[in-house]
Amino acid sequence: MLAFLYPGLGHVYLREWLRALVWFFLNVTSFTLLMPADAVPETFGWSELVAAAENVTPEAALALAAITVFSMIDAYWMAKRQNTETEVEEGTTCPNCGRDVDSDLEFCHWCTERLNPESDEAEETADDSGANA
Repeated sequence: MLAFLYPGLGHVYLREWLRALVWFFLNVTSFTLLMPADAVPETFGWSELVAAAENVTPEAALALAAITVFSMIDAYWMAKRQNTETEVEEGTTCPNCGRDVDSDLEFCHWCTERLNPESDEAEETADDSGANA
């Protein structure tokens, strides 16, 4: 949603600094090159903004809208890629309550469920067979 407000803000949120600068630069450059001088209001009031909007060419409006949409799509893809890279690895969630736990614990500190009961049983069986020999 930040990329909708201004192209590049979504990338700033994701800490993708180079991409954010590229989107900022692209938007500012496109605005500078495509906007006619009479489309930029000198004062900010409702009537001045309406007059400025009427002076914007359709090509300029389409180009700036396209930059905004592509910035939003790129920020979404970057966020999705970062989220898949930081997903919880297998074995660091409790099988009982589903919360994150430390991998070095033998039990869940949230619900006190034993973690990896299969490996505990295998160790006990190995200890029993070693004691019988």
